[in-house]
Amino acid sequence: MIDFGAVLTAMVTPMRADGSVNYDVTARLADALARHGSDTILVCGTTGESPTLTWDEEFELFRVVRDAVAGRAKVMAGTGSNSTREAIEATKKAESLGLDGSLQVVPYYNKPPQAGMLAHFQAIASACPEFPLMLYNIPGRTGADLLPDTVAQLAEVSNIVAIKEASGSIDRVARIRRQTPAEFAIYSGDDGLTLPLMAVGARGVVSVASHLIGDDLQRRSPPLAPEIRPPQRHCT
Repeated sequence: MIDFGAVLTAMVTPMRADGSVNYDVTARLADALARHGSDTILVCGTTGESPTLTWDEEFELFRVVRDAVAGRAKVMAGTGSNSTREAIEATKKAESLGLDGSLQVVPYYNKPPQAGMLAHFQAIASACPEFPLMLYNIPGRTGADLLPDTVAQLAEVSNIVAIKEASGSIDRVARIRRQTPAEFAIYSGDDGLTLPLMAVGARGVVSVASHLIGDDLQRRSPPLAPEIRPPQRHCT
């Protein structure tokens, strides 16, 4: 089972004044993050300008960051989409580049029901069965909310290994923790909620602040001790 660590940095994408991607600065930034507390670097999340990049730009960013960190940090690709077919193709590409995993956002704008979200994520996982996937729930941006019962079903898929939970609810994270196996990792999607979410079972944070204080976050984000881990049995 892959461990993405406690501090995952949602890396910004450096741009030139003309709007083109600055790959040289990207490599330097990725190197700095790997040296200063980031266990995993998330490339092309929404902090990384994914809605406004082409897929070719994103794939080049994946390659540049992979080469820049050279195994010193894991690299996760933001390859989610509201198109299942597009998400599958992008995720296959990330896997072929030798990355360590993929972030899969809840389909935005479409507002799928829970059954639709379940089918969407299962299809991506089935198409890349050896590639670790992290779910991403941010209902304020997508217009749809991935509920704990659905997360619990998805956690049974072998390569769906984690969730970035950005609903802002501590109760939500506590419920997901109760309904999923111990090895299924939960991450705060909000720097400000990292501590309270870790108190109810989160593994760490997908952070933006770690661009500046990654070392400090790393020192303050130890793994949750097994003896205080909340119960892991599924609710009935």
